[in-house]
Amino acid sequence: MLDPQGRVVMVSGAARGLGLSITQALLASGFTVSAGVRNPDRLAPAERLTVSRYDAEEDGAAEAWVAATVAEHGRIDALVNCAGINPRVRVMDAGEEALDAMWRINVKGPLRVSRAAMPCLVASGSGRVINVASLAGRRVGSNVGYAMTKFAVVALTHGIRQEGWDKGVRATALCPGYIATDMTAQETEIPRADMTQPEDLAQMVDFLLRVPNTLSVAELLVNCRKEPML
Repeated sequence: MLDPQGRVVMVSGAARGLGLSITQALLASGFTVSAGVRNPDRLAPAERLTVSRYDAEEDGAAEAWVAATVAEHGRIDALVNCAGINPRVRVMDAGEEALDAMWRINVKGPLRVSRAAMPCLVASGSGRVINVASLAGRRVGSNVGYAMTKFAVVALTHGIRQEGWDKGVRATALCPGYIATDMTAQETEIPRADMTQPEDLAQMVDFLLRVPNTLSVAELLVNCRKEPML
């Protein structure tokens, strides 16, 4: 297993929900974290934590965050693309503004950060990319727009694996079901107490960042309930 000491991990969406839980778990394990958030003031200072403003909808934001991380730490060993939104978009809904926003944040954001960080991940020799996708990226529910973007995130992950494999870069599509965060606050299909807890999922991210190049996980499907197709 890889030693977290000295390894620098970029985490987007780190100020709340799953991203915050991941950030806290990685810091507790000894990783150095570069957090990318829209409002840096929302994240409390901590040892081995640096915070940069990152808005996936802004051109140049990904490159600026990567540059700031390298300037501060001199390296990037891993990237956790966690920032995302999930407005409800159905096939027959009028207008495409919400879908366009999801494509910019859920898909183009991870693509741009991964592209900008790739030279550093290659230089690491054991670079890691974890893209937080969703079980919606493995089967379609009522929110077809969200599912479309998460299918794309899974595809992006396999693209990163393909292009980075011979250079020591490994990528994982993390595909959870319901997580008890603010993104699922309006969901009533199952009780929140029965949803996957973000701090538990964060421990799985910690594990994925530690595994050696010889123990690569392409996709990790995580659910809080039984689904016959999964």
